Amino acid sequence: MGTVSAQPPISVLRTPTVLRTPTVRKEQTLARTIATTTKVDRDDLLEFIRPRHNMVLITSRSDGSAQSSPVTGGVDADGRIVISSYPERAKTANVRRSATASVLVLSDKFGDAWVQIDGDAEVLDLPEGLDALVDYFRAISGEHPDWDEFRQAMIKQGKCLIRVTPTRWSPIATGGFPARIA
Repeated sequence: MGTVSAQPPISVLRTPTVLRTPTVRKEQTLARTIATTTKVDRDDLLEFIRPRHNMVLITSRSDGSAQSSPVTGGVDADGRIVISSYPERAKTANVRRSATASVLVLSDKFGDAWVQIDGDAEVLDLPEGLDALVDYFRAISGEHPDWDEFRQAMIKQGKCLIRVTPTRWSPIATGGFPARIA
């Protein structure tokens, strides 16, 4: 064991006081961003979502309260939002019970455009969901170098896929000030 060294004197631990002359600042005006909402049809909605993969899946617990999960998601060829999960996760159990979900799709930069989608939801288990998990991967990352290896990994991990079919959605929105204030 090492030896215990004595504490330095209190005067050494204190930081010196620095006296500063007050500075006078000119009033700064910051550019104010005006909040926006843009109504879109289904095709424009899907076009907005496809390059964005940061999402929050919102499901209903058995008591009716919201359960939110940050997830990575994509859009399949049929325009459904697809999210990989595990059968034992709360989000999966909630979707199985209610068959509905909401998804908040965020832009890569926090504060940029976003949209909320509500829809019918389903869970695809293995082995039936294996091809859908391949489609999920393609929607997010493109081609895999070894699809057989990918399929084996999904089976080994016991994955499932949540699909949300949009039935309604908010306008695409950006944060900011109301126009009357900006």
